[in-house]
Amino acid sequence: MADIYKTLKEEAWEANMEIPRRSLAIYTWGNVSAFDPARAVFAIKPSGVAYDVLKAEDLVVVDLEGKVADGKLNPSSDTETHRVLYREFVRLASAGSSAIKGITHTHSTYAVAFAQAKRPVLVFGTTHADHGAEEIPCTEYMDAEAVQNNYELETGNLIVDTFKKQNKNPLHMPMILVAGHGPFAWGKDAAQSVYHAAVLEEVCKMAHLTLALDPHAKPLPEHLIRKHWERKHGPNAYYGQKKK
Repeated sequence: MADIYKTLKEEAWEANMEIPRRSLAIYTWGNVSAFDPARAVFAIKPSGVAYDVLKAEDLVVVDLEGKVADGKLNPSSDTETHRVLYREFVRLASAGSSAIKGITHTHSTYAVAFAQAKRPVLVFGTTHADHGAEEIPCTEYMDAEAVQNNYELETGNLIVDTFKKQNKNPLHMPMILVAGHGPFAWGKDAAQSVYHAAVLEEVCKMAHLTLALDPHAKPLPEHLIRKHWERKHGPNAYYGQKKK
């Protein structure tokens, strides 16, 4: 692999290997990418390659124009979705090009179930609130024209449009459900994007069980949501160890 992309490919490979480790997908399903804002390229899993044979050198490097910069295999079929998100979320987040440097797409069971039900995930408990102070959004279905135009690119556009319409910041809500399809998550690097994908799956599982016990369950009171979000992410956050 080209030396200039070696570190980027290794980061993306390590993150991709977390998908089967965390039981977020089976067979060849799912993909993770890692973004290098300095070169405006991202490394992504190749299409249809099983995790148990995937090597770092197999990953494909793509630029923000959709051109392959390095790699011998075809990139993931979801590459266009990743490309749109990297390009557009920089503007939505208003935090510079380095704010989001990893994206994960999985087919994890409970997150897909909510996506298939076309149902956003309400903040039923503190686990959810620790990672997002608002409901996890679900998109509308993509219309037939968009599907025929460029399905994967339009999936990215659908995600971005949902955030714009709901006035959400992707730094504050690092995950979404695509109706009828499944989850996408992102983060400050590829590893964090997988972490958020795992959190999304667990929160969806908890929400499913909550609704099974009480179909009319109400969201957590706002003061509890705020407390759990602020103690980890607010200006006076105190969760975890302070840097010395």
